[in-house]
Amino acid sequence: MSEIDLASATAADGVSPLLPLLAPSRRGKPPQHWADLTPEARKEAVVAAGLPAFRAKQLSKHWFERLTDDPDEWTDLPAAQREALHAQLFPPLLTSVREQTADKGTTVKTLWRLFDGALVESVLMRYPGRVTMCVSSQAGCGMNCPFCATGQGGLQRSMSAAEIVSQVVDGARRLARGEIAGGTGRVSNIVFMGMGEPLHNYNAVVAAVRTLNAPEPDGLGISARGITVSTVGLVPRMHQLATEGVPVTLALSLHAPDDELRDEIVPINQRYKVAEVLDAAWEYARVTKRRVSIEYALIRQINDQAWRADLLAKELKKRGDWGWVHVNLIPLNPTPGSKWTASDPADEREFVRRLEAHGVPVTVRDTRGREIDGACGQLAATER
Repeated sequence: MSEIDLASATAADGVSPLLPLLAPSRRGKPPQHWADLTPEARKEAVVAAGLPAFRAKQLSKHWFERLTDDPDEWTDLPAAQREALHAQLFPPLLTSVREQTADKGTTVKTLWRLFDGALVESVLMRYPGRVTMCVSSQAGCGMNCPFCATGQGGLQRSMSAAEIVSQVVDGARRLARGEIAGGTGRVSNIVFMGMGEPLHNYNAVVAAVRTLNAPEPDGLGISARGITVSTVGLVPRMHQLATEGVPVTLALSLHAPDDELRDEIVPINQRYKVAEVLDAAWEYARVTKRRVSIEYALIRQINDQAWRADLLAKELKKRGDWGWVHVNLIPLNPTPGSKWTASDPADEREFVRRLEAHGVPVTVRDTRGREIDGACGQLAATER
């Protein structure tokens, strides 16, 4: 899930045994927001509101570059029209319900309520030299991975592009105002590893990525190389993402190198088997020239056996040298009442040792957020 030790659970499309879980409830569409629009569509919206097209650039400067959400500060716009423009083009999308902090205030997890009452979470994580935000792309998750809190709540609905972008804008605004421990700063990295399966909400996620990546003032100017999109392995969408021309990092939530186990702990494997998913990941790396991250949540006595490390290395090596891939091991953050828990430290070390012995590039993810309901979905679950 995110860099705070979240196991990546995701939603998917098309596995017949899961279809009841995958159909989101009909809650209605969120109101259209400035961040949903392309730069050209923003000009059209301004003209439709009775203003000249050049005002669109001014509004984008305020929202994305200056990060001002108070129309009283939009002093280069007609005073009589600021409030109306704000209400019409910048409707509120996220309402903070609760916030938890850790790591001396450098990790901030926020529970948001969307316009229809759905709950999502985002996390801001400040490290020396960078700030990473983990964002949600869906309210809930339809994948039903048994070790994930989000998956246990089911899928409510997919989020709009603007709802996704607004999570990052909030973090950027707070950093700019010096509200996060460590002083003023900027968001440098985005990981789509919060609630939901990003590639199950493909169009909105790609639109959000384009806005996050667009140079200021049309977007937030975050480098595509600083954006990671995770997936549990929706093979057709993985192939499609490779053609978008936005070279984000692809993170494949694998969690098992063999079909027998992956069928059980990542049910989408019943549709897209390990070999097919890894082939799609390798193809993504080949087309985009971007190294793929293999996400692997270590679960005690489930997938942390040394022989599975050997098998993982074998499967990855089949598809090329080590330049195309990196393994990111995740110490599982257990959820209350769950039988799934983190691996014994000795087993984790042996898993790493086996991968390194095969020459596999591997790291163990920094574990943040255990004291703040760190696993994605835990905070939302306590609110229901």
